Amino acid sequence: MGPVSDTVIKETVMVSDIEEALREVIDPDLGVNVVDLGFVRDIDLDAEPAVLTMTLTSPACPLTGVIEDQIRTALAGLLAAYEVRWAFRPAWSPDRISDEGRDQLRAIGFSF
Repeated sequence: MGPVSDTVIKETVMVSDIEEALREVIDPDLGVNVVDLGFVRDIDLDAEPAVLTMTLTSPACPLTGVIEDQIRTALAGLLAAYEVRWAFRPAWSPDRISDEGRDQLRAIGFSF
């Protein structure tokens, strides 16, 4: 969870700004950003604090802390307070991967 204070630092922050910042968050196992992997399920900027609903390929993934640290760094200057909610239902599937994410995964040897 991010620090607790005013939710928005920049008055005009939009979901697209958050998505763009989250492209800097790289899954440590796959080497692709969490947006293109389809890990970002929802961004609610109207909530207090803002809520990022995220998923991973498995609920047993031991890297949530690493990803949360990267999120904190990526969102510095955009959101002063937010909560990351991990949701695993419905389960993540490769259908959530963007075309760009698929290209990146193919480049490192994955096939679809």
